[in-house]
Amino acid sequence: MNSSWKTTKLLGLLMLANILIYVVVEVSRSYGQGRDMYRRGKLTPKKFWKKPEVSLAFWNRMQDRLDDIYYLPLANGSEPPPDFQGIPRWLNRTSPCQPDSRVTSEIEDFKSLPQRFQDFLLYMGCRSYPLITDAPNLCSEPPYLLLAVKSIAAHFDRRQAIRESWGRAGILDGRRIVTVFLLGSMAATDHFPNLSDMVKHEAALYGDVLQWDYRDSFFNLTLKEVLFLEWFGTHCASAKYVFKGDDDVFVNTQHILAYLGNVSKTQDLFVGDVIANAGPHRTKHLKYYIPESVFRGIYPPYAGGGGYLYSGNLGLRLRTISRLVTLYPIDDVYTGMCLKRLGLVPEKHMGFKTFDIEEKHRENPCAYKSLILVHPRSPQDMIKIWSWINDPKAKCYIAPTTKGAVRRNKSK
Repeated sequence: MNSSWKTTKLLGLLMLANILIYVVVEVSRSYGQGRDMYRRGKLTPKKFWKKPEVSLAFWNRMQDRLDDIYYLPLANGSEPPPDFQGIPRWLNRTSPCQPDSRVTSEIEDFKSLPQRFQDFLLYMGCRSYPLITDAPNLCSEPPYLLLAVKSIAAHFDRRQAIRESWGRAGILDGRRIVTVFLLGSMAATDHFPNLSDMVKHEAALYGDVLQWDYRDSFFNLTLKEVLFLEWFGTHCASAKYVFKGDDDVFVNTQHILAYLGNVSKTQDLFVGDVIANAGPHRTKHLKYYIPESVFRGIYPPYAGGGGYLYSGNLGLRLRTISRLVTLYPIDDVYTGMCLKRLGLVPEKHMGFKTFDIEEKHRENPCAYKSLILVHPRSPQDMIKIWSWINDPKAKCYIAPTTKGAVRRNKSK
């Protein structure tokens, strides 16, 4: 009797233990699924227990941190999560934004980097700056083509030459053209004269100037890019197409319109002078030098030089995805990074001559008829070439335009 009671008691205890273990396992599994459901794409059997490798380059680490926050897979074609609201607070903490002193300890050779890198890295998390000169009526009527030109305050002559030539706003071939100039502020520390009153007068006269209150510099061209995308998405989202370029190029606007008339209306469009299989320069005296402590890796395909052309709907997607791509010191490369994140590859167009044309053809009016962009050109050159291609007496053969669009990146 006593033995039978002990056996029954033991079986009961074992059954209670099994129930308790089952409950604990199920609760743990449920919690783990809820927490890690977005991370599964990153896990592979071989690396499940392997500690993630931490990059030695600062930019790569910052991008990894963004990916971890939003559970974005590293494969191409990532889109922001449906509940994505904007830039994390830790990337844009104060207004006006203050330098991030943590950077000095996170980059081993920070103190030995050139000053332009130190400045960029200290403010790399800042993306929101006030618009001190606006153009509120610029897109009151949706443009077919928006010409967005990167400029600096001192380049009055270039902006005026563009207004009188390829950037002339109005109706061209039955389609509305709108031009806007993108400026930052000229810092006194860079020894520029104070031109703010002249810029205000220019903006009031033409209504085509956007100026933000940040230090205009080469490395801040990327900041100018994301600020423009935010403005575009808020104030000019109905533009059908966007040309984004520098203020030292000549653009054959009429040929752009002819080209756009032949492209597919259902595809994303991003064309320019595409550079592929490139990487950062490690020679310090070069303009595009990038230290190994800042970035390691290969650049995605990107449109370099003086300008590129894309569809308005793609511009809106670039605006959103750019919030999830860490700012990079070279703006053309940064845009390529955003395209890669969308799973897109820019298309090369032979009409973009960002490294000029042969010297023997530069004074030939017919050489410009079938081109979209030539870089570089002075203000005088812009006006001269514009008069050439609009001369009704000039007879030139124009090569047929090839259809083009961005390619989907097949490497997932």
